[in-house]
Amino acid sequence: MTSLVDRVWYGKSRPLGWLAPLAWLYRAIGDSRRRQAWKLRDEPLPVPVVVVGNITAGGTGKSPLTARLVKEMSAAGWRPVILSRGYGGKSDNYPLLVDRDTDPGAAGDEPVMLAQATGVPVVVDPQRRRGAAFALSRFLGNVLICDDGLQHYALPRDIELAVFDASRGIGNGAMIPVGPLREPVSRLSSVDFVIVNGAEFAEGGDRLESFEGLEHPELFPMRLLPASLVQVATDNHAPLVEIAGKKVHGVAGIGNPGRFFETLRRLGAQVRETPFPDHHRFRARDLSSEPDEWLVMTAKDAVKCRGFAPDNAWYLAVEAELPDGFFETFLHRLEECSQQLKDSKQTRPDHG
Repeated sequence: MTSLVDRVWYGKSRPLGWLAPLAWLYRAIGDSRRRQAWKLRDEPLPVPVVVVGNITAGGTGKSPLTARLVKEMSAAGWRPVILSRGYGGKSDNYPLLVDRDTDPGAAGDEPVMLAQATGVPVVVDPQRRRGAAFALSRFLGNVLICDDGLQHYALPRDIELAVFDASRGIGNGAMIPVGPLREPVSRLSSVDFVIVNGAEFAEGGDRLESFEGLEHPELFPMRLLPASLVQVATDNHAPLVEIAGKKVHGVAGIGNPGRFFETLRRLGAQVRETPFPDHHRFRARDLSSEPDEWLVMTAKDAVKCRGFAPDNAWYLAVEAELPDGFFETFLHRLEECSQQLKDSKQTRPDHG
């Protein structure tokens, strides 16, 4: 399935060009929903809201970036709360406050993974504005960061980050279903930062000059660095060198599994690939392996497999790396937004 998507969306041709009327309709519906959401949007929230998202379909590395931003904000004295739609999960009650032991079947895989990786509160609600209100009513933190949701315009936001996969880029540049774009490329002119996962770090500077012909004043590279291997059932850690030269059965239910398998190969593993659809609900039968194989998966998949993972099942822990200049600029922008919200609150008429 992934190779088919790569051919029809992420090449330079448009084999689905005959579906252009549907692409025009998709864009028209998106534009209409965006205008309606902006009209109905409530007053700005009293704390800064950061949205990490993308304008393309498929995995780009949003969740690792979210986790790294949480780490940097926490180190700077902020108390972040993660908001998520909870895609792939189904709860009887929303908003849902997630911790490391929450059932991924209720919360979704990414929220549980982020709760485990960051240790900060995670609130899941398909209505992110309601989730934000819940977080504020419980005094859970003083900055909200939304994992995904660039197109969820009902949620006010102060800082937007659009993430791309360097190897895929904007694909053929067409809207869904002809191409991978959820929104036109012109949408990038209104975001605060454009992050390119897998781009080469520039020599002598933090920012990239351009990306696939796209220019943006705050265009930064990112790379996902493998940190360690973690046994799914026990949380025991092993050094990365352990899989060098070893046979590895790689399983991945993520948006871009090819990137994960290539990472395992760069670590020296002999990889047998088994990709699954994004947010796949794993079963024990999905985790088969040969007697001499390591079974290695992503952290997002591991949260769904903890209860039945065999002893040879490990996940690859990764961390997003960006230039120091990006974090300095981001944290400065965050401080500016916080001050603007305080000033606005002081000058706003009291109708109470």
